[in-house]
Amino acid sequence: MPVAFTPHTTNPLKAHPQALERASAIKMLVLDVDGVLTNGQVFFGPDGKEMLKGFDIQDGYGIQLLQSIGISCAVITGRHSKMVLARCDELQIKHVFTGVKDKNTALEELLKRINLKASELAIMGDDWPDLAILLRAGLRLAPAQAHQEVCQIAHYITHAKGGYGAVREVCDLILKAQGQYDERLLSAKGLPASS
Repeated sequence: MPVAFTPHTTNPLKAHPQALERASAIKMLVLDVDGVLTNGQVFFGPDGKEMLKGFDIQDGYGIQLLQSIGISCAVITGRHSKMVLARCDELQIKHVFTGVKDKNTALEELLKRINLKASELAIMGDDWPDLAILLRAGLRLAPAQAHQEVCQIAHYITHAKGGYGAVREVCDLILKAQGQYDERLLSAKGLPASS
């Protein structure tokens, strides 16, 4: 069984050759929201409605980096939230499924829309509602705090927890596997690309 990493260990990519190999063929990243893009906490106001969700800025930048190399992102989540819709709009995530009861049905609809196979997707989830779609993915990803059943089937478990950079870690993995990380880093530093 894969072990989630603690702050006292490292998560070297060379220790995960299967994840690197699988990430090299990925064409889309599909994300759950609560526990993946957020820390899983939901705050309710006095009116009983959801009033707050926190998103990690580095996760958003990682998504933008993937989009810059032609890897699109999608969201499939069981909850409906205006905050999720606003964040996805801000990140220009075009394929957003909220209030989903059966994630497998949503995945089928997504695959029809984008004309890809499930094996070309990286999917990140953290709990039982994600298991069925994770099992179909070419690359199965879990944040550090994911339920043990999700961790058992994951090809890669992030060092970071959901809502605290787990998605960015996955984006970096995909960028590295596809040979795009170093070039993007040099650009961020204002340096010319190496030849």
